[in-house]
Amino acid sequence: MERLRVRSVSWLLAAAISIGLVVVVAMLSDGFTVRFDGAHAALAVAIFGVTYTAYRFCCERFEKAAQRAALLEELYLATLESLAAAIDAKDQMTHHHVRRVQIYAAGTGRALGLSDQEIEALRAGALLHDIGKLAVPDHILNKPGDLTVAEFEKMKVHTIIGAQLLESISFPYPVVPVIRHHHERWNGTGYPDGLRGEQIPITARILAVVDCFDALREDRPYRPGKSRREACDFLQRYSGVYFDPRVVEVFLENLPRFEAEIEGHGLGVGTRNEHVSHAPSALIEIRRAHREVYALYEIASSFGSSLRVEDTAAIIADKVGHIVPFDTCVVYVYDDACNYARAMHAVGRNASAIMGRCVAPGEGIIGFVLANRIAVSELDPMIDFAGLGLDSDDVYRSAMVLPLCKEERLLGALAIYAVEPNRYTEDHRRLLDTVARLASDALANALHHAMAESHALTDALTGLPNTRALQMRFEEEAARTRRTGRPFQLIMLDLDDFKKVNDTFGHKVGDQLLREIACRLQMQLRDYDFLARYAGDEFVALVHDLTAEQVDDLRQRIERTIHDFSFHVRGNEHARVGVSIGAASFGLDGETLDELLVAADQEMYTAKFARKRMRARLKGESGGSLASSAVN
Repeated sequence: MERLRVRSVSWLLAAAISIGLVVVVAMLSDGFTVRFDGAHAALAVAIFGVTYTAYRFCCERFEKAAQRAALLEELYLATLESLAAAIDAKDQMTHHHVRRVQIYAAGTGRALGLSDQEIEALRAGALLHDIGKLAVPDHILNKPGDLTVAEFEKMKVHTIIGAQLLESISFPYPVVPVIRHHHERWNGTGYPDGLRGEQIPITARILAVVDCFDALREDRPYRPGKSRREACDFLQRYSGVYFDPRVVEVFLENLPRFEAEIEGHGLGVGTRNEHVSHAPSALIEIRRAHREVYALYEIASSFGSSLRVEDTAAIIADKVGHIVPFDTCVVYVYDDACNYARAMHAVGRNASAIMGRCVAPGEGIIGFVLANRIAVSELDPMIDFAGLGLDSDDVYRSAMVLPLCKEERLLGALAIYAVEPNRYTEDHRRLLDTVARLASDALANALHHAMAESHALTDALTGLPNTRALQMRFEEEAARTRRTGRPFQLIMLDLDDFKKVNDTFGHKVGDQLLREIACRLQMQLRDYDFLARYAGDEFVALVHDLTAEQVDDLRQRIERTIHDFSFHVRGNEHARVGVSIGAASFGLDGETLDELLVAADQEMYTAKFARKRMRARLKGESGGSLASSAVN
């Protein structure tokens, strides 16, 4: 239709120009007397033909130029939309945000009577308003908690970066002000330039309102999305404070119409790119890539949150599931002293059956990985479940097991299993390998901390818990007794004549004797009783649920064991010591460690002095022939 209209105008215009030229020529030739004869008619036809041909040529060129311009504009907008979609995909929580903001912004601009140029600026600005976030690290964009002051300052630069990126593009409409100023506030407290009121471009004021509304509606890492009513209330509450009141009013009046358009395009809040059939695979890959980077960052951050081995193993198992699927995940920790790995943490199917399982190098897939320190994914996963009594239909068909190593030290293994066959790809292998490296660092730190903590709570000479460990265990036992009412006793043991051993044979022999005594004392106690070296030649035991008769029986057994023990020094020389024992009961003799130690110490020294008096009396009766018990 447009082409027919152009042709009609072309004919009429060419005819008018031809007749006009002929009239002028006739007037000039006849002294301005108009006579239109045959010659003039022929001339008019010739001029008409030339004029029409020239005009048609110009019109066709104009049409082609217009078509090219329209095509370039479409291509230009499509490029902007693709770039905007890529930016949208970078954010792990926003989905179709820029497209919805574009519809809100353009619609609000029309309702406010903005010019066509301003509307186009809004459409382009809405698509590209977050382009500056390309300069903001993913861990800040997707941080689940509040941003620090430094992180917020980094986030704020996205408006300036975005404006600088677009300044080099010759937009036919004012886009850059929209990008730079869409975080300015009506009261002047915004950024980057602190503009207020109508100093802020109208397009930026519109974008500030619609961008805020849509951001409130979406889930964000630091908060869940708000309802439509809550988002509207927020705009009204801050109308005239953060936002232009007129823009808020017009936007809310037209919101139902905007939302209908958004739903018609399948861009509603909560719709994810991956679930839209026409979403380009490239955008899905961009989103996955950024999700992978953020997940790995989160994993690395989480690994530093605990130094306990058990907690670290639990974090590893939990975080693996964020990037690699599994039905069962197990973290094994290797014990150098015992030469086996124990399942420190398991999640998923059959986790309770696997927990605590011990595997020696060479046993099953786990053992193969431990022995060879290489990753395995091709072997039958059921090898690792032999002897666990799983149901016949409970079958794993895929597995990946990776060693956890720090430099030359073997720390354990990370294993994932799936029921689905061929579940794991090279991408999964690559991701799990990265997680294993991070996990190895975290596990090495946790094991180092556990060793340091153990040393801090262990007496270096005897290997028994030290005074600090005694204090901690006492508090645990006291809390248990208060909770359950079940009593416990504190027993203090002091070696008699130990100083003579040191004086006679030297401190090296004395130290060896202490180690042997510690072993024999430990053997007289139950597995769940607690024995610590308190100081010098003193030991303290915490024992559970013993009657007074049982405490006396324990005392006699210990005294007999130590009395019968003779430590060989050299030749026919032996070192011997005795032991004095005192006991105190929690609740009866006190409720603090110091109170019980004082009570047990008093009883112990009463027994010690009684024994010395008896020995002195026996020595006197034997005429001084009784030899010292320290040297025999």
